[in-house]
Amino acid sequence: MADAKEFKPLKDLGSIPLSESSELKFYVDEFKGHRYGSIRTFVTGDAYTGPTKAGVTLNARVLEETIPVLEKLPAEPAEAEDRELVRVPRKMGVELVVRVTFHKGTVGVDFREWVTESGYTGWSKKGVRVPYNSLSATLGFLRQMKALVVKP
Repeated sequence: MADAKEFKPLKDLGSIPLSESSELKFYVDEFKGHRYGSIRTFVTGDAYTGPTKAGVTLNARVLEETIPVLEKLPAEPAEAEDRELVRVPRKMGVELVVRVTFHKGTVGVDFREWVTESGYTGWSKKGVRVPYNSLSATLGFLRQMKALVVKP
């Protein structure tokens, strides 16, 4: 992976601290002429500083379908059980699932790929969990992403 100093997204939108040594970064980048948004975990440490594999990319369709659903969520979760919010097809056999999750006493909004293949059906490692108490900031970043990714 590239050193954090070399990481230069098209547009850095902001970040949400997760711990003293990690944060979620929200940014827009471009690949083969197509813009996409990203939410990725970045770490700061003695051995390595920069992006990790933990993250997800969001194309225009995902942003258009996800933002309205997240806007309807209450400031505090209504019940203490996992709940799927939206499922958006990405490509054949892969969907991005956004859901509210409860894990080890914390609440988050999980953006994760669901894979349906002949040899495996289930969650992939591609994804990220945003703390529920950062929902307002997350929505702000996603709206900025949408403005930069969705073609008028």
